[in-house]
Amino acid sequence: MPLTSSPDAPQPLHTIVEATKGWVEKLGAVWVTAQIIELKRRTGHMQFLTLRDATEEVSVTATTTTRVLDVAGPVTEGATVVALLKPTVWKKSGRLAFNCTDLRIAGEGQLLAQLEQRKRMLQAEGLFAPELKKPIPFLPNCIGLITGQKSDAERDVVQNARLRWPNVRFRIEYSLVQGLQAAGQVIAKLAELDADPEVDVIVIARGGGALEDLLPFSDEALVRAVFAARTPVVSAIGHERDNPILDLVADLRASTPTDAAKRIVPDVAELGEENAYLRGRLRAAVLAKLKREQAYITDVRSRPVLRDPAGPIRLHVERLTVLRGRLRTAIRQPMLAERDRVSALRQRARALSPEATLTRGYSIVSVGGRTLASVKNVEIGDAASIRLRDGELGVSVESVNANTRSGE
Repeated sequence: MPLTSSPDAPQPLHTIVEATKGWVEKLGAVWVTAQIIELKRRTGHMQFLTLRDATEEVSVTATTTTRVLDVAGPVTEGATVVALLKPTVWKKSGRLAFNCTDLRIAGEGQLLAQLEQRKRMLQAEGLFAPELKKPIPFLPNCIGLITGQKSDAERDVVQNARLRWPNVRFRIEYSLVQGLQAAGQVIAKLAELDADPEVDVIVIARGGGALEDLLPFSDEALVRAVFAARTPVVSAIGHERDNPILDLVADLRASTPTDAAKRIVPDVAELGEENAYLRGRLRAAVLAKLKREQAYITDVRSRPVLRDPAGPIRLHVERLTVLRGRLRTAIRQPMLAERDRVSALRQRARALSPEATLTRGYSIVSVGGRTLASVKNVEIGDAASIRLRDGELGVSVESVNANTRSGE
């Protein structure tokens, strides 16, 4: 019932606040749709967010818990949500407050949350690991292309690739690129191209579109098929701002189909220019090397030893001649001295030899092959040999007369 009051009988303030609190809380919890315009995450249990009406300039601040935000998924500012709000009034300040006990992302935001959850699951399994990416061949023998029939994506890939390398070969497989059956068809075409040994790289291409249009390229089965493929896979889905999960698992992510053509084949014109540039650098390097070597040879040839190669030889010849003369002199002088000494010794030996004695008229008597030095060693009748200067005489001893000098 209404409270009665007058200037003479006013109600206490707390009574009015308590009554207002009771009236407000009778509304109970209500589901509302709104947009999050501010989200303040704090350390602890309680969190704060500001919600704004989608059509009117009405906004409120609400409190919630960390658990509510975590269950809702990746909640960000600008997201449209459906929130369960319970209004109340703070008794101490009389301020109207809202408590959010449940929160769900609405519309496209909900879809994004589901994709984010799927992305995290696949990332945790290691499907996006950079070290598992297969290298793209420098010049593919044949390019497999999965795209929509007569699509702009097909034209962009093929035309731009052939502008860069006219002889490039394609094996094109057409598939639905939108709708519920698109992911299954792309998986089937991927398996066919992956089984072809001539296909060196596979491009999955599609033009841009809304988030719902690109959902097949975030399909979990397609992502796992690309991860398991033997052939390197290039993702060329939509425009730069489009990021389906296929971009993360592919071995190469191209921002557009045109970019894919530029990434998978080299530009023959650019290669020609680069080749000419490198040839020029090589030629300059070789000429510089030859110039340095020529300068070195010129410097070496200017040295005295090369201007007159026989000069050092002549110096050595003269030195050898001098040394030869000195050696000859050093050898001759000792030889002459030794020759004179030998000659003197020979003279002395000759003077002392029996031959010299015989020359002076003496003779040597021997008996029985032994030189006779005393008459005591011979008897009468012994045959003796007398050696003279010019021959020998054979005699017989007829008498022996000993020397009778005193003392002997």
